[in-house]
Amino acid sequence: MEPIRRFTGRLAPLPINDIDTDQIIPARYLKTTDKDGLGQACFFDWRYNEDGSPRADFILNDPKYRRAEVLVAGNNFGCGSSREHAPWALMGMGFRAVISTYFADIFRGNSLKNGLLPIVVDEETKQQLISLAQEDPEAQVTIDLEEQVLVLPDGRTVTFPIDSFSRYCLLNGVDQLGFLLNLEADTLRYEANNSQRVKTTALA
Repeated sequence: MEPIRRFTGRLAPLPINDIDTDQIIPARYLKTTDKDGLGQACFFDWRYNEDGSPRADFILNDPKYRRAEVLVAGNNFGCGSSREHAPWALMGMGFRAVISTYFADIFRGNSLKNGLLPIVVDEETKQQLISLAQEDPEAQVTIDLEEQVLVLPDGRTVTFPIDSFSRYCLLNGVDQLGFLLNLEADTLRYEANNSQRVKTTALA
């Protein structure tokens, strides 16, 4: 996956609380194990009418937000059932980060493992960003993962939490498997230097 260090992106507002994973990616799209094309299915039941035409009243269908990379959502984002397809779909739609006051634990974990950055902020900051995005679709924020700060358009900085292991993986563009594979040389070196101990343990 692509490393995340520091980037500036436009905002898209979705001020709805308790958006669950079935709304992010409906269950009928979970049969695939391929990430390609899932962006089209993201928020499908909100984005499209029954005949497949785009719904004019859904804010993410507004052409002004099509280049947005940062979604600002309501509280308790990503609740509901576990599915890696949810962050896949959001990333397929072009988002690199989601800002909310709270994320469901499983969604947060799946996002961090797949390269989507969930950023927790206070209610005042969230409301400020939603208002900015609604008033100016070209409003941007800068996300600095190395410093763990969100830089608002007015220059104010907000620190956000992230565990050290997830931060390392995102900064280096590796998932958990990639992290382990990167330790292969160290593992082989350890086994070579402790071959007698390894044999004794195996016979025990």
